[in-house]
Amino acid sequence: MKFLFDIFPVILFFIAYKFSDIYIATLVVIGATIFQVIYSKLIHKRVDKLLIFNAVLISILGGTTLWLHDENFIKWKPTILYWLLSAVLLFFQFFNKKNLIKNLLGQQIQLNEKTWNQINMTSVLFFAGLGILNLYIAFSFSTNAWVNFKLFGITGLIICYAAFIGVLASRTHRK
Repeated sequence: MKFLFDIFPVILFFIAYKFSDIYIATLVVIGATIFQVIYSKLIHKRVDKLLIFNAVLISILGGTTLWLHDENFIKWKPTILYWLLSAVLLFFQFFNKKNLIKNLLGQQIQLNEKTWNQINMTSVLFFAGLGILNLYIAFSFSTNAWVNFKLFGITGLIICYAAFIGVLASRTHRK
């Protein structure tokens, strides 16, 4: 259920784009993301930092897209989000000596430190690569292709990556 809540703005962005254009879709995704923040605060009494950051980023880049009538700003949003996520994971691993992936998932599964570090570093590489791939699709193909990639490609890659991490964790957990 959380996964659907997380991709709710992307789905609405996709639908709005298919029925209108990139600018209406951008307005819809800004509204949907702000709704997510408000809903989380009212229902769960807290808002994840990543959701807040995403809302600020989508508001700034989406707002700039609307203001300047330039779709390139909204196309940069996933890349900036993934690169910053990658940088934060890397920073905490090496400078704070904290594994954020372990902090998030350590309650659900017990793994050795080596495996947690592998998962963290593969996550750094995965999100950095996903950011590069987004830029490639955004600026090498049509906006329509990018919108399809944003919903189906990125979501599919994240699901595959999560499955890979699950397999890695379960293989290590059994040892």
